[in-house]
Amino acid sequence: MSKIAFLGLGVMGYPMAGHIAAAGHDVTVYNRTAAKAEAWVEEHGGSHAPTPAAAAEGADIVLSCVGDDPDVLQVALGPDGAVPAMREGAIYIDNSTVSADVARKLAAAGSERGISMLDAPVSGGQAGAENGKLTVMVGGAQDTFNAALAVMQCYGARVVHMGKAGTGQQAKMVNQICIAGVLQGLSEGLNFAIEAGLDTDALLEAISGGAAQSWQMVNRGQTMVKNEFDFGFALDWMRKDLRICFEEAERTGAPLPMTKIVAGYYDELSAAGHGRNDTSALIRRLRNS
Repeated sequence: MSKIAFLGLGVMGYPMAGHIAAAGHDVTVYNRTAAKAEAWVEEHGGSHAPTPAAAAEGADIVLSCVGDDPDVLQVALGPDGAVPAMREGAIYIDNSTVSADVARKLAAAGSERGISMLDAPVSGGQAGAENGKLTVMVGGAQDTFNAALAVMQCYGARVVHMGKAGTGQQAKMVNQICIAGVLQGLSEGLNFAIEAGLDTDALLEAISGGAAQSWQMVNRGQTMVKNEFDFGFALDWMRKDLRICFEEAERTGAPLPMTKIVAGYYDELSAAGHGRNDTSALIRRLRNS
């Protein structure tokens, strides 16, 4: 069993760290709001630390799961950051969804200190985190991936090595681009069905086993019809993720015409006060709800 530090106990990080502790690892947690770290220790055992550096000291593997580029840079490399406190030969895994540029910066900073880095964003939402069934897309050296795989499998049902530093984040960008398009298509299809007076329960039973089937349809179709969006992955976080996609697309020259349209729809919904709704709230624009 390994000595683990986990930085960031949001809706994803809290259960992810819990699965690592349940597997028998010695886990020290850090969270910007200390009360949440204290609650985690009360529930899962282990210990909590006042800073990322204190959590990381002596750890074999440090994981982070925070919000955006500045947050990752702060917990990893900022004052009281984890990386300068880590021992040579340790591994840092960033499970946040951030830019590929930040992933490469972390890899370079780790290399200078003899620390191996993996960018390992996750997909599967809050339910996936709570059930330990996330998909993990990993960038970094193969030998580092091999060494850290058992820990990532504590919370990941599918853990895939994508290639060099930054490729894990690029894979997550593809994931978010695909989700945006699927959700808009599903929103339009379900709204069409409602306007046509179709039995939506029968409809979803019919088409969820065919070529139109998707995770979003199976897990969100019913709630979209019912106008229920108070759960899951907040659309404001999707807006952040799509911003990262557009920045990378600008660098690579890949056009994202449909994604830009859907991102604009998310901006409208956020401006209307729906930023904490699940990403499936795209249908609200069509239902005027």
